[in-house]
Amino acid sequence: MTTPPLLWTLEEINRMSKEEFVANLGGIFEHSPWVAEGAYKHIPFQSAAQLHGMMLATARNAEHSRVEALLRAHPDLATRLQVSPLSESEQQGAGLDRLSPEEFARLTELNAAYTEKFRFPFILAVRGKDKDDIIQSIEARLNRSQEEEWEQALAEIGKITAFRLNDLIREKEA
Repeated sequence: MTTPPLLWTLEEINRMSKEEFVANLGGIFEHSPWVAEGAYKHIPFQSAAQLHGMMLATARNAEHSRVEALLRAHPDLATRLQVSPLSESEQQGAGLDRLSPEEFARLTELNAAYTEKFRFPFILAVRGKDKDDIIQSIEARLNRSQEEEWEQALAEIGKITAFRLNDLIREKEA
């Protein structure tokens, strides 16, 4: 069982030092604390949406190799390898920790085909989805072009990170 993250108000985030900001928000983008570090330059933020937008812009506007490393930092869905606590929680919520042996084998096969074709793992915001939705999504996306899938992966990262950031920010107390 993972420990839930702390919750902060936007005001508390805006008062963080760069080191605190990166330490506390650096995991929102999978194994890529450089995204939080880049966004910190634009503090203070007026809203969670503005903070997320700046983080996403930092990721999208980075050098191609750095964006590719961000894509590759994501774990395969339903992997039995060690993943970040945030990814583990998200995958459990979608039931990926309870696959039958046949479902696990199928998803492993699809993940391998996807990674072989696109050179980065299949990325999907799994919140609100179940294992059937996920398998259907990967099957459909395997037929796309490299450019389409690059953009889709970044869009999915945008969804994932918006969920993660919104889970960490609480409203200011009255």
